[in-house]
Amino acid sequence: MTPILEALDVRKTYAAHTALDGVSLAIPEQSIFGLLGPNGAGKTSLIRIITQITGADGGEIRFRGQRLGPEHIGRIGYLPEERGLYKKMKVGEQLLYLARLRGLKRADAVARIKQWLTRLDLVPWAQKNVEDLSKGMQQKVQFIATVLHQPELIILDEPFSGFDPINANLIKDEILALREQGATIIFSTHRMESVEELCDSIALINKSRKVLDGPVSAIKNEFRTNTYEVEGKGRPILSHPDFEVVEQKARENDHFYARVKLHDGTTPNELLRFLIGQVEVHAFRERIPSINEIFIQRVGETMLETADYAN
Repeated sequence: MTPILEALDVRKTYAAHTALDGVSLAIPEQSIFGLLGPNGAGKTSLIRIITQITGADGGEIRFRGQRLGPEHIGRIGYLPEERGLYKKMKVGEQLLYLARLRGLKRADAVARIKQWLTRLDLVPWAQKNVEDLSKGMQQKVQFIATVLHQPELIILDEPFSGFDPINANLIKDEILALREQGATIIFSTHRMESVEELCDSIALINKSRKVLDGPVSAIKNEFRTNTYEVEGKGRPILSHPDFEVVEQKARENDHFYARVKLHDGTTPNELLRFLIGQVEVHAFRERIPSINEIFIQRVGETMLETADYAN
């Protein structure tokens, strides 16, 4: 895919703190891109540079092949983690005000606002002050304000905070719909289950540097360990020269659960044939690491690498 946004060797320092140390990214057009990392890793610094709140000390950001500049601001929508609504303004008035700031004509803005209020079940609250809304409802209003001008690039920083599961799923559906309509979404979150559900590609930043990036499917494939989960009935699995029993648990009524790591050269079919001759197999599946497990593993590795370098 052609990248809509590229970060090229981006660097940012605040006094003695290095926030970004040569970060390069390419974000494919019409994709959902997860920007991940522990607190203080540099994610917010990169987002602020992309949204032109601050400038980079080195490197550059390119939007559709052009150096990012003020002319691109209207083509980007940004939902910050720190919400910023005017508490005393009515919901409808506030959305109209923000839409007009983005250059929308009044008639177009009113039509889009009505559409979004209906989609997110906020019509009864249009004439209420923002301060009268729950945190989740305020979050919906801020989401509408972010996408109302139909930006090509949408940046969502922790978009699900404050939502119950029903409304979180509603916003997930809207994010997927925006992608299908042509938008590109940068999605920054600590909720790894949302990354699994939504993201096409991810980048992991830790201690100001990019330590991992690529399509989610390729990254999960890279971290596979040739480990399989088995559930069944019968006696525990015995040791074998072709595999290692990593974990085994006895369950009620003579049932068990086991994790088995195959040695190089051993196929899943060979393991399954062995099991069928020993136990009653009820479930057999490859255990592929989750994004959360990969996140923890890679962050831990980079911390060890940093410590070794310091020594």
